[in-house]
Amino acid sequence: MRETACLAAATALLLAAAMTLLPAAGGCDRPQPAGPPGAKRDASSQLYIEVSALGSLDYFYDHKLGMELAGKALGVRTEYTGPSDYDMAAMITVFEQAIARKPDGIVVVGFEPSLGAIIDKAAEAGIPVVTVDADLPGSRRIAFVGTGNHRAGLEGGRKLAELLGGKGKVALMTKPGQSNLEERIRGYQDALRQHPGIEVVQVADTQSDPTVAAQAAAALLQKYPDLAGIACVEAAGGNGAAMAVREAGKAGKVRIVAMDRGNDVLESIREGVISATVVQQTALMPFYAVQILYNLNNADIPITTNNAAAGITGAPAAIDTGVVIVDRSNYGHFVRSR
Repeated sequence: MRETACLAAATALLLAAAMTLLPAAGGCDRPQPAGPPGAKRDASSQLYIEVSALGSLDYFYDHKLGMELAGKALGVRTEYTGPSDYDMAAMITVFEQAIARKPDGIVVVGFEPSLGAIIDKAAEAGIPVVTVDADLPGSRRIAFVGTGNHRAGLEGGRKLAELLGGKGKVALMTKPGQSNLEERIRGYQDALRQHPGIEVVQVADTQSDPTVAAQAAAALLQKYPDLAGIACVEAAGGNGAAMAVREAGKAGKVRIVAMDRGNDVLESIREGVISATVVQQTALMPFYAVQILYNLNNADIPITTNNAAAGITGAPAAIDTGVVIVDRSNYGHFVRSR
């Protein structure tokens, strides 16, 4: 219990410091935590819920892990819930159910703008919301915790350019319309633009489905026989690209930079089919999101003489959880034993 109390106090100080370094969230009113400033509550009675989709993907193992670890560290109850596939209607229904349970905070992956209204509904009910992984800055969310997606694309683009020696035709693979993925694509384009010898010939749609991604990659290889590289900005793309390259007999000839750290991607790196992958520190997203929500409910950080009247929530606007480039030099450290 003493360790939990120390961690909570340290986290409060960390987040207070972050407020002085990060820009203020703009544009919309933010819900204030319930109860008087500085009110202390029994941690074990507090509930924090993450609502997401695509829970069947290996990628979201780390979201579940982050929620679990946050609960253990802070002594609160945490849950992860949502549909196993990309179904926004089902996700909104699950979000409605979460609101009805009146949790102390909700963590949500901001897949697309259709989720904005339900986030606002939670705010109106006095439930603070933090977006993770993909942001919805136009909503009444308190803060965003996730990868700096443009920088993730830049890092991936630089690695691909290095692998290609600065020349060749490349294709990018994504699920169009998702804000975090669009930022990664922009990062790739900005990085590759620095190399006049590299031409981005097409941006293909994976629909976040490995089978669709494999079909898209196969079509790219057929359309561009001299394709030198494929870059993927979401988890399904790397597996699909690897499958297509294997079947085309071009393993090692077409360089692939994947996204994320599924064991199948890591195995393809070991085999030399995928050259590298851009790995997010995904578990940190819900872990820090819950800590932000916990501090809103349990800590009084006097940024001003009256935070509520001054329009201050006492939370950072954004936390960038960063990325790591994984290749044959370090992939073994990322393999999961489960």
